[in-house]
Amino acid sequence: MNVTSGLKLALAAADRILVIGCPGSGKSTFAKRLSQVLDLDYISMDRDFYWLPGWRKRPRDEIDRLITDAVAGKRWIMDGTGLNSFHLRLPRAQAVIWLRPPRYACLYGAISRALRHFGRNRPELPAGCPENLSLDALFYIWNFERDAVPLIEAALRDHAAGIAERGSEMPILQLKSHRQMRQLLDLLGRPA
Repeated sequence: MNVTSGLKLALAAADRILVIGCPGSGKSTFAKRLSQVLDLDYISMDRDFYWLPGWRKRPRDEIDRLITDAVAGKRWIMDGTGLNSFHLRLPRAQAVIWLRPPRYACLYGAISRALRHFGRNRPELPAGCPENLSLDALFYIWNFERDAVPLIEAALRDHAAGIAERGSEMPILQLKSHRQMRQLLDLLGRPA
């Protein structure tokens, strides 16, 4: 990863950042650390929008209302891919950081997280949603590049084309390893 000083300035100046990627890629850990470095409010899509105790999913209209209210805020970093809400989140975001480590790293991340927190709540989930891991989740991770990535790329491309027409730009940074994530956090944490 070669982060230019211009990109560093753009990320450091961004008041609203989306962190997206495959489950197990490290979105929550990275977003929480980045929120501290940049002094932004941390928002977890799983905890704050999607899930109710007992792993019950909120109704879609309620999810959209909560997201709309949250993105209206002045300064935040939001972790979660949530393709169904890109239309609500992208227009307010000033930067997107897409975590794209290899499939094996995401599988390892999800499995190790499940073992570390099994039966207990992790901080980015609401109370009453103990950690678990299903075959469906593992299949989703396994097929993420094939199934979700083309949709993400299309959404980002469409959004970038729309803002380019207005003469503005939004940085979209892809990080492909945990090393690159640490390097970015270190770089942004250093004084200018």
